[in-house]
Amino acid sequence: MIQLFEGGAYVLNGSEIIPDTKDAQSVLESRLGHAVSKEEGKKQTIAYGILEEHNTSGNMEKLEIKFDKLTSHDITFVGIIQTARASGLEKFPIPYVLTNCHNSLCAVGGTINEDDHLYGLTCAKKYGGVYVPPHQAVIHQFAREMLAAGGKMVLGSDSHTRYGALGTMAMGEGGPELVKQLLDKTYDIQMPGIVGVYLTGEPAKGVGPQDVALAIIGAVFEKGYVNNKIMEFIGDGVENLSADFRIGIDVMTTETTCLSSIWKTDDVIKEFYEIHGRTEDYKELNPGAVTYYDGMIYVDLSTIKPMIAMPFHPSNTYTIEELKENLEDILRDVEKKALVSLGGAVEFSLMDKIRGGKLYVDQGIIAGCAGGGFENICAAADILKGASIGPDEFTLSVYPASMPVYMELVKNGAAATLMETGAVMKTAFCGPCFGAGDTPSNNGFSIRHSTRNFPNREGSKLQSGQIASVALMDARSIAATAANKGYLTAATELEVNFTNPRYFFDSKIYENRVFDSKGVADPSVDIKFGPNIKDWPAMSALPEHLILKVVSEIHDPVTTTDELIPSGETSSYRSNPLGLAEFTLSRKDPAYVGLAKEIQKAQKAIEAGNCPAEAVPEIKPVFQTLNDWHPGVDKTNVGVGSTIFAVKPGDGSAREQAASCQKVLGGWANIANSYATKRYRSNLINWGMLPFLVDEEELPFAKGDYLFIPSIRQAVLEKKGEIKAYVNGEQNREVVLRLGDLTDDEREIILKGCLINYYKG
Repeated sequence: MIQLFEGGAYVLNGSEIIPDTKDAQSVLESRLGHAVSKEEGKKQTIAYGILEEHNTSGNMEKLEIKFDKLTSHDITFVGIIQTARASGLEKFPIPYVLTNCHNSLCAVGGTINEDDHLYGLTCAKKYGGVYVPPHQAVIHQFAREMLAAGGKMVLGSDSHTRYGALGTMAMGEGGPELVKQLLDKTYDIQMPGIVGVYLTGEPAKGVGPQDVALAIIGAVFEKGYVNNKIMEFIGDGVENLSADFRIGIDVMTTETTCLSSIWKTDDVIKEFYEIHGRTEDYKELNPGAVTYYDGMIYVDLSTIKPMIAMPFHPSNTYTIEELKENLEDILRDVEKKALVSLGGAVEFSLMDKIRGGKLYVDQGIIAGCAGGGFENICAAADILKGASIGPDEFTLSVYPASMPVYMELVKNGAAATLMETGAVMKTAFCGPCFGAGDTPSNNGFSIRHSTRNFPNREGSKLQSGQIASVALMDARSIAATAANKGYLTAATELEVNFTNPRYFFDSKIYENRVFDSKGVADPSVDIKFGPNIKDWPAMSALPEHLILKVVSEIHDPVTTTDELIPSGETSSYRSNPLGLAEFTLSRKDPAYVGLAKEIQKAQKAIEAGNCPAEAVPEIKPVFQTLNDWHPGVDKTNVGVGSTIFAVKPGDGSAREQAASCQKVLGGWANIANSYATKRYRSNLINWGMLPFLVDEEELPFAKGDYLFIPSIRQAVLEKKGEIKAYVNGEQNREVVLRLGDLTDDEREIILKGCLINYYKG
């Protein structure tokens, strides 16, 4: 059972929940002998205490956070360091770990990937960082093993930066936010709401962390219950979960769209640090005697059943039992939803996966920061012991999350057990999570213990007429399905002896292979630049007026960052801003790049001192219309570029390229009804793009229209919340755009044109 409270709640001594109703204060007085205000109670949360220790503003309503450590992977660290170098970087001021877990295969783009790895190694030497070579560990597992510490804060350039189960408040953000930390600046946010997650009971045998996580995601995502808030896990049920189980739930909190997470800690987490030789990094964390939460999620772990998130979102959840009982109805419903997600670009069918009244799947994957943990893989081995996955279409791949985990699986025999069944053991790699490994066949259906199942996240390409799909499941039920040779099976349907072997961490692998500068920079080191590594192009400051062409219009309920800039092989161009930009919206709106580049010619003409209307004749009528009522708009005071409209863009990845690719193609703004995540909106701002909002009603403009926004620079300077724009420059076709809350620094970044310009002065 999962219950979402209508309002907030007080929690006494971490165990008794008192809903925030009109009777709450009288209940508190009867228990305590005095009332407790919400303000006092909020200060007793674990999250508040950690934020207060890291806040430098002196004002807990407007936070300016300094993080303890940073981490990035090889899709993001080149752009981050290039931006920081252009902004004056001399050395890494805090520990910065560069992992190489996303482009480890080096299978696309010739030398591009390995060139970027050498760039990372030489930068770690030059600026004083840590470099984790390919195949050693996925970013988040290395952070758990070597970075996390109780009461500390970590910022990562990957959306699944979550180490709350270990007592570390971690956040995944776009690269520019890490640049700020590298330049000794702060992470500036309003004090977020804090939602309690009260766990009670104990999971049934065969139920795993992904099952609990999917149940929570399914309950909260659509309601936006924890959007941009911090989830704080408390309750007696926490004590019934192992460290790996807690970690498996925690990493998936990203899919709720929360800002971060934190858990109470106990002897189980203390033992985790002892196993990893870092006892000094453990800190006991508990909520105060009387704690107030802005919301409460009550989870009875004993009621959670094996879950499945059907394509194409982690919130599209069912129990496996429910799916099997209503198989045809649910599959047809998924197919209908796919018409929206896929835009009818290809024919998508799941009904043909029904064989003899059962659902047959083509592939199983246990991988990455969510599935590749020691306990998940050992449990899968227990389920599959003595079984065979069979010689038919079904395949099973297992990716341990780090080489130390892999080595222990070899030592205790779990790896051999899995390999004997026909499963394939692979090295630490994030590819199955973003489409760079184990792409199924066309129309293939994959079940994965990984993080996401967005459209084409598994590697298929709509533009090539391909479609495959992913459902998310726990490793245990994936193994049960494998034991049943591809027919969907919940782990609870089998009688299994789970051995629960003890984990022994061996640090020798990292000691022998990971470069650790110990924080000492060596300025004499020359950075190695591969030919694909390019500097950011020059970007103009915000002009007095703007003329924006709407070059894409997306009405899907949610637009993911994967749709804004596809993952997979396109990420090989991540170090080449203009090269990567060619893929922008390529799977969602293939016409976007050409339209954006065409209107960008007008801005380039302005920057060269020429007339924009001569470069792009179609904007002449806009200037002529403006002459009638707003004369004086010309090449000396106007900027011309593109914008997109999307209902709710930015769900998913923290990759800044979702915004920067639009920027280098001449994008000045996004227009949305709302933004799916704080990190995507931050990426827009840090690349000098205006994060406009419009009301959820019929739009007065459409793709192909121009929006004239007069005195936009002055409006940003004067902190105006609402700005008027005019469709095709016509005075009687007015639309009101809102900017939402912006800090003074964010306004200055937009005025300067981007974060690089801001730091250049």
